[in-house]
Amino acid sequence: MTKTASTLAERFEIGRQLRKAVPRSSHSDIGNTKRDPIALLQHNSAGRVEKLVPLRYGRMLVSPFTFYRGSAILQAHDLAHTPTSGLNMQICGDAHLSNFGGFATPERNLIFDLNDFDETHPGPWEWDLKRLTASFVVASRHLRHGEAAAQEAAYAAAASYQRHMAEYAQMGALEIWYDRLTFDRLLAQAQLPEGRKRFKEAMSRAGKRTSEQLLPKLGVEQDGIWTIRDTPPGIFHIHGASTLFDDGDDWMKLTSATPIIDKLYKDYLGTLSGSHRQLLGHFERHDMAFKVVGVGSVGTRCLIALMVDPQGKPLFLQFKESRRSVLADYVKVKSVYQHEGRRVVDGQRLMQAASDIFLGWTTGPSGRHFYGRQLRDMKLSAEIELYTPELLKGYAKLCGWVLARAHARAGGRAAEISGYLGTNDSFAEAIVKYSASYADQVERDYDHFAQACRSGKVAARTDQDYAADFSI
Repeated sequence: MTKTASTLAERFEIGRQLRKAVPRSSHSDIGNTKRDPIALLQHNSAGRVEKLVPLRYGRMLVSPFTFYRGSAILQAHDLAHTPTSGLNMQICGDAHLSNFGGFATPERNLIFDLNDFDETHPGPWEWDLKRLTASFVVASRHLRHGEAAAQEAAYAAAASYQRHMAEYAQMGALEIWYDRLTFDRLLAQAQLPEGRKRFKEAMSRAGKRTSEQLLPKLGVEQDGIWTIRDTPPGIFHIHGASTLFDDGDDWMKLTSATPIIDKLYKDYLGTLSGSHRQLLGHFERHDMAFKVVGVGSVGTRCLIALMVDPQGKPLFLQFKESRRSVLADYVKVKSVYQHEGRRVVDGQRLMQAASDIFLGWTTGPSGRHFYGRQLRDMKLSAEIELYTPELLKGYAKLCGWVLARAHARAGGRAAEISGYLGTNDSFAEAIVKYSASYADQVERDYDHFAQACRSGKVAARTDQDYAADFSI
């Protein structure tokens, strides 16, 4: 029989040998930052709903941290000019600290995991980790925790990633695949009383974040038919009085939104399993509206569909536009997918411990790519604005753990990565230097961006500015 696999020791050695070409200390390099951040951001905004682009910039203008969240393209550009170990795999592509959180598995257990895969793409595992650790420095500075605390949080994330990758290197493929960070498991391991308190509060809140609880907030019933309430700029009907679409938009040229959702829904059903298609068959579609989401995604097309079953129980589905990953122009390895929605869905299923039962992809009118899923199904996000330095450091350890699990699962190369990382602090210390230096660059880019907004070169408006346009 032909030998098809190396021993564990041989795989560790492969990783160790990679240090000769790419020393771990070299990861402190922040790359080529000689670029025009405004030009890159404007390039990334092309093709979005034009009237919503100023809202995207307005949300980014709030702080260097919100700017960092919305400017993944800048870091992708810069990372392309940094050393990498050469171990490529499916990565998240936008693994900043706010893209981790809690949500329900199909079995209704609450787990903590990565929860945003819009930019997922094959690439160097280091890129995800550097985006994560730099986000902790940027956020810590924003929270005025002090530079020492900021760098401690970055170190905590990197060291946690290293420690847990070593553990995954010893595990079999199925063990890694089945591993989940449940809230019960995290609660049992929480060391700080404040951390345990927050886990318990989060578990309590999660049960209230369902379609049934969301319905009275978003919907209005009349004669047994539910309609989604317009609350611009966040939610509005495409062909309604509150629309933010220009008359010349191709979707506005359609007589109504019905052809849009009909096309989306038909193709979407074909990507689900037969059992889940049958499950959706119990629901009748009542309404559909446009929903603005996130920071970096503002202006991309996102629709929510309100479905109701024969007992009057609701289901909100979300169809989110999938554009080309910001990594695509900067990585050496290419995606195998022609459909951007499928790229997101398959990347999510590969990296996430458990994915939504209604996760699928589709193509809308004009050929735009989308993916579909439930809206806010017991989804929770960390309220980092309330975190002390110690809580943020604990959260950093948790995110580092999750990222290691996701990479070990997606790449199957935990032993090689662990061999490269080794057991000392060389890599973690280099990552801390990178994170602090890159946070400095983020602040410079933010200042450049803020000046462009002040001068009128870039139009930025707040949610309140938009809401005032529709007030009486």
